[in-house]
Amino acid sequence: MARIVVAPDSFKGSASNSDVAQWIGEGWLQVRPRDVITYIPMADGGEGTITTIANVRDDVEKSTLSVIGADGRTNRAFWILLDDGTAIVELANACGITSVEKLDALSCHTYGLGQVLNEARRHPEVERIFIALGGSASTDGGTGALRALGFSFLDSMGDEIELGGAGLTELAEIDSSNFLHPPKGGVTCMVDVSNPLLGPLGAAAVFGPQKGATPQDVEMLNIGLQQFMKVCKVEDAPGSGAAGGTAYGMRAGWGAKYVSGAASVATFVGLPEAIAAADLVITGEGRLDSQSWSGKVVGYVRQLSGALGKPVAYCVGSESEGFPSDAFGGVSLVTLAGSGEEAMDNTRHWVVQAGIELAQSQSVAQLD
Repeated sequence: MARIVVAPDSFKGSASNSDVAQWIGEGWLQVRPRDVITYIPMADGGEGTITTIANVRDDVEKSTLSVIGADGRTNRAFWILLDDGTAIVELANACGITSVEKLDALSCHTYGLGQVLNEARRHPEVERIFIALGGSASTDGGTGALRALGFSFLDSMGDEIELGGAGLTELAEIDSSNFLHPPKGGVTCMVDVSNPLLGPLGAAAVFGPQKGATPQDVEMLNIGLQQFMKVCKVEDAPGSGAAGGTAYGMRAGWGAKYVSGAASVATFVGLPEAIAAADLVITGEGRLDSQSWSGKVVGYVRQLSGALGKPVAYCVGSESEGFPSDAFGGVSLVTLAGSGEEAMDNTRHWVVQAGIELAQSQSVAQLD
């Protein structure tokens, strides 16, 4: 009998992290029914982070509210409060890229995130706030959120600039006289990238095209973010480019610090303790590529498991560079199914098959 921890990310567009975990376990147990499996679905601070945490813990109070979404339409958002006074807010469910009808890189904003943060900071039991920053639709440096928190962003005539990244090109002054203070325990941004705010690796250049930005839009957005940093007088730093620069805005306006999203989620769901007691860890994601090892769930789980001396096997939708040399085992659904279309159309079947394949691999004998 072996103790297995199954801790995958979601397969975006195909299956939730919870489903993937259960299906891997279903296949594994068909081969090794006496093994004990602990299911700990994971996230890296992007869409689904709050749900991932709430599904594992039993001390979660959930609050829902209406906010102004990234494209100006009304959206329903939620946040959670843990027993220790930690509030967890997720940008993606307030003003994320999946909530907009049409991508608009220049005008989309983070105002809705600020509305959620305002409600969380007002709660009498909230002592600190963690913000999951992945999945944004905007490149406004978090100025929309800060505006909802009492900051005013003014042009040279003293008028409010337009919401969105393009409006930042007109920024001349920030009025913080009416800003709303964060909770006494501070604010932490959960990020899954190390990109700075500006430059060729910055928020606009790297992530702008994913949000519908043309090359001309990227140039305008970068100019706007440059102006924002010039007025703020807060230096750029690794991670500041997360969520279209929202990480930078939260640090400049609310004194936020940055932490790894995957590491934070792991702590909230008890993954380090579970891995320490395990014989094998199985993780995975929709697409395994070079970015998987830097800030993503798969890379973090591998790092954590390695530090604890535990082997890691992988179940992924597809892979572009092969599995790492220290992998206990690895299965790609595309390879198993014969095509990406078949893997997407029948994801459950092929994830279960992947669990069977992993359990039947020669290296599994080492667990007995």
